[in-house]
Amino acid sequence: MHELGIVFHIIKTVEAAGRKNGVKRVKAVTLELGEVSGVVGDYLQDCWKWAAARSEMLDGAELRVETIPARTLCEACGHVYATLEHGRTCPACGSGQTHLVQGNEMLIRDIAVPDEPPL
Repeated sequence: MHELGIVFHIIKTVEAAGRKNGVKRVKAVTLELGEVSGVVGDYLQDCWKWAAARSEMLDGAELRVETIPARTLCEACGHVYATLEHGRTCPACGSGQTHLVQGNEMLIRDIAVPDEPPL
């Protein structure tokens, strides 16, 4: 289950950004996740709940996941198409000279902090 390792990396990154910016608590983290990234969303959420509860800064923080659709480019004809629907064969020309251009990413898009009253 590589999802736990991914969660540890996300938490480490968020905590470092939080310390750098004087953040004490994080309310939510939004992650952009490619639909062919190989990460299982349910496992990721379970690992997040377990690991975030052990972080003072992230305890109770929500992990929001937004899916980046997989798109493939055909080298032969230039057509860009939905990868999951058509696989590695271009639906426009039938060529197998294709490569993934989007959909295997994993990016921390934003970190939300609770509103705190001024001192």
